[in-house]
Amino acid sequence: MWIAHEAGRDLLDPLPAGVELAVLPRPDAPLPGDPAEVEFWVPPFLSSGDVVGLAERMTSLKVIQLITAGADAWVGRLPSHVTLCDARGVHDSHTAEWVVGAILASLRRFDHFARAQAAHRWAYAEVTPTDELGGKRVLIVGAGSIGAAVAARLAPFEVDLAYVARTARDGVHGVDELPRLLPQADVVVLLVPLTPQTRGLVDAGFLAAMADGALLVNAARGPVADTAALNKELTSGRISAALDVTDPEPLPAGHPLWDLPNVLITPHVAGSVRGLLPRAYRLVRRQLDRYLTGEPLDNQVHDGY
Repeated sequence: MWIAHEAGRDLLDPLPAGVELAVLPRPDAPLPGDPAEVEFWVPPFLSSGDVVGLAERMTSLKVIQLITAGADAWVGRLPSHVTLCDARGVHDSHTAEWVVGAILASLRRFDHFARAQAAHRWAYAEVTPTDELGGKRVLIVGAGSIGAAVAARLAPFEVDLAYVARTARDGVHGVDELPRLLPQADVVVLLVPLTPQTRGLVDAGFLAAMADGALLVNAARGPVADTAALNKELTSGRISAALDVTDPEPLPAGHPLWDLPNVLITPHVAGSVRGLLPRAYRLVRRQLDRYLTGEPLDNQVHDGY
């Protein structure tokens, strides 16, 4: 078994009998042993393509347990005998916190006031009165566990919530209803995984359908939104955005999105919190125990989900 963090040794202790543990923190680090002997692998957080390619050398590999919620870097690149599992549930709390924080910061213009503070400028009259979250109509695109966590944290603000998923179900709209739902939303939150179906979902038509003054919040993956269309719509000033992810990523220093006053950007930090590893390795331990006893693994990825 290979894991990605030294802290995981203590978090997994005591190991089940017969399990040999080694740590590979980065794809460019010296290999801690023969990759052909690895059966159960926990790759580094936000794994790169080089890490994915290492799986080809793990000829005994049976399970990859990600500690990310998204599996887009891995889908379609593994042999059929390898079970790919994501970290569904691990990131619910802290990603939901980022979403709510980003919405509040954008609507109450904390981004503007932070820039004014850096310039030593008392900016009361520049953007007041600000908008507010109370009473807003919020559309959550991606009705999984993170979407449910976001909804629970938004409920005390007395917002009107609606949900969209791949297929409609009780209380959840299908993605085909977006053209009707988008004009009704004050805030649109993206939480979908990156798949062939969601890549470029937020295109010029999607953005044009959003209401004047609406806020787009992307806590999904950068390529879910078409960057050229997004930049064009945001440059017009008709809508605003809070982005934890971009395409490309990292966003180049000269990119026009940096300078737009109606855009709040954070560098893909929604999942980077102190409590991540304890939560992640509790899942790893449960999955390891299930693997050793022959039980079906949780969070298996099928069709990109």
